[in-house]
Order: sequence, then structure tokens, then C-alpha cells
Amino acid sequence: MTQPTDEPIDASTWGRVDADGTVFVRTADGDVSVGVWLAGTPADGLAYYSRRYESLVVDVNLLEQRIKDAHLAPDEAMAKIGKLRAQVDTPQCVGDLVALRARLDALVQLAHQQREQRAAEREQAKHAAREQREAMAAEAERLAESTQWKATGDRFRELVEQWRAAPRLDRASEQELWRRLSHARAAFDKRRRAHFGELDQKRKEAAATKETLVAEAEQLATSTQWSPTAARFRALMTEWKAAGPAPRGAEDALWGRFRAAQDQFFTARSAAFAERDSDQQTNLAAKLAVVADAERLVPVTNLRAARQTLRELQDRFAAIGHVPRADRDSVEGRMRAVEQAVRDAEQNQWRRSNPEARARAEATVAQLNASIAKLERQLAQAEDGGNTRDADQAREALQARQEWLVEAQKAVAEFSG
Repeated sequence: MTQPTDEPIDASTWGRVDADGTVFVRTADGDVSVGVWLAGTPADGLAYYSRRYESLVVDVNLLEQRIKDAHLAPDEAMAKIGKLRAQVDTPQCVGDLVALRARLDALVQLAHQQREQRAAEREQAKHAAREQREAMAAEAERLAESTQWKATGDRFRELVEQWRAAPRLDRASEQELWRRLSHARAAFDKRRRAHFGELDQKRKEAAATKETLVAEAEQLATSTQWSPTAARFRALMTEWKAAGPAPRGAEDALWGRFRAAQDQFFTARSAAFAERDSDQQTNLAAKLAVVADAERLVPVTNLRAARQTLRELQDRFAAIGHVPRADRDSVEGRMRAVEQAVRDAEQNQWRRSNPEARARAEATVAQLNASIAKLERQLAQAEDGGNTRDADQAREALQARQEWLVEAQKAVAEFSG
């Protein structure tokens, strides 16, 4: 037995045409009549019935692929196999019917396997559905004792939505599991209502406490005892936080009064401190003037003069008293920047006057000039001799060293700056 393929076959291998035009197909049980051919030569007849076989092979191929891809339900697959099997058992074509019959038998086995597999999958899905609902019920029972009121309430609503969307179970099992979930949700709701009832009472007590704190804060608002009163305001804030929240509307009103009294006191204190700090503002203006003079030294063009002037400015800067804390880092940072610029200028001058470094830079320039001269001679010799490869190599090396020479000359020029 051979496996049918889509390749052309020799029709005479599988059939024949009698003198009266009867067309036979060869089978294991002997020749079987499949029709009559009177429209042409026997070869034409065999070709016609062979094409009908090839069409049948295509149908088997398509069905085989659909079953393997699980695109057909097992019962539908069996029905289609039966139709094709009928065409093989009562043939009207010429070809390897034994091979087709074997393929259809194999498809029958595959369809049975798929039926068993789908039954197993349904049973597994049923088991998974029960596990899913049992997990929901168990989670609900765990959540019943939670004190995360909002998050747990939201989770209970999600569980109910998931329950409605989950695969169905038998009625008795589903009712049993739903009673567990529903009972847990009811227990949580009862505890939540009790909690918020207790919380409301605590909020009323907090409102009374905060009313007392606000009254004291309003008495302190006009005090000029800056240090002890500021300390008491800080203590009042600590007591405010410890009292807990009042009902929302009362909380906002009480906080507005408390904050207004606090702002009144600290605004007055700030004004008093500002008056006290007027000397520091004067010092700040003086230091800013010194810094402005120092910043005019940058960029440094005359190092000797810059050093002398900077020393004088540093003495003036140090002689001025304190400035406001908020401005200290800024003004001192600007002065340090000028000092660093002068130090950098000193370093640059030293580097340019370093004889060893200058000698190394000049030696590099000389070495590169010698190398360039040598490469120019090699390039000329290669071009004169028609040696393209050597000329290209010499030209590439010459270009690289010319670029290096430019950089080396820049380095020498820095020593002359």
C-alpha cells in the first residue's frame, strides 16, 4: 500500500478500460467497475477517473488537516469521514483506494481520541470551576475579619462580579458555596457599620477637644513672647494631631480658625525678626558689592594684579558682619567662584611655563614633521613606480600624521600663550 500524494500518478497502475468502455479500479479484492468511458481513448478515460481520485484525495487532505487542527467537533468529523468513506467504498474513480481507506481509518481513531480528550477537558473545566468558586468563598471568609474597610468592601464587590461571570456548577454545589460567600460578606458589613458608628462618636469627641485648642490659639495670636509662644503653638499642633479627625465640616472650620491664629502670631514674629535683621541686610548689600568687584576680575587677564586685588577684596569681605542665613551660601559661593578662577589662572600660567612639558610638545612636533617628510618621499616613489597599493598605504599614513601634527602644534602654541 502506498500513501496518496498530490503528485501526478500513472493511472494505468490503478485501473484499466475494457474494450466495451467499462472502467475498472484495481483493489485488494480484485478489479471493481467505477464507470463507463466512451468519449475518447482508454488513456483519456483513465486520466478522467484519475482526476476524480485526485479530487477525492484533496477532500481527504482538507478533512485530515481540519481534524488535526481541532476545527471540527468529533461528531461532525465522524459524519464527514463517513461521507468520504462511502465514496471510497463505492468508488467512482481510479487510484490507490486502499491507502485512502487507511487514512480514513486513522482519522476515525483521531476523532475518537479528540472526543475522549474533550470529555476530559469538560470534566477538568467542571473541576476548575468548582475550585474557582470554592476559592472565592474561602477568600470571602478570610476577608470577613478584615479592618481594611474600603479595600475589602471593593474586593467583596469584585468577588460578586467574578462569581456571576464564573462557569456554572450544579445547583446544589453553587448554592452551598454562595451561602458561604454571602454570609462572610454580611459579617464584614456588620463589623464595618459598627466600626464607623464608633468612629463617628470619636470624631464628635475630637471636635470638642479641638474647639478648646482653637480657643487657646486665638488667645496666643497677639502674644509678643516669641520663643515660649512659638513652643506652645508647636505643642498645640501636636495635641491637634493626637485628637484625631473631627467630622469633615467641623474639621475644616476648626482648622481654618486654628491656622488663622497661628499665621497671625508667626507673621508678627517674622516682622519683628525682620526689623532685628536689618543690620544683616545692610551687611548683605555690602558683601554683594564686594563680590561684584571681585567678579569683575574674571576672566583673569593680569594675574599679578588680580591676586593683589583679590586679597584686598577678601579682607574687606571678611571684615563685614553676618548676612541672613538664606543668603549666606549664595554670596559666599560667588566669592569662592572668583577665588577658584584666580587659582585656575595660576595653574594655567604654571603649566605654560613648564619647560619639560614644552620640550615634550616640541619634540612631538619635530618627530611628526620628520615622519611626514619620510612618508611624502615614500608616496612619491610609489606613485613614480606605479605601485598603487604602496601609494594608498603611504597616503593614508601621511593623512593621519598630518592630523596629529595639527593637534601637536596646538599644544606647543599653548605654551606661547
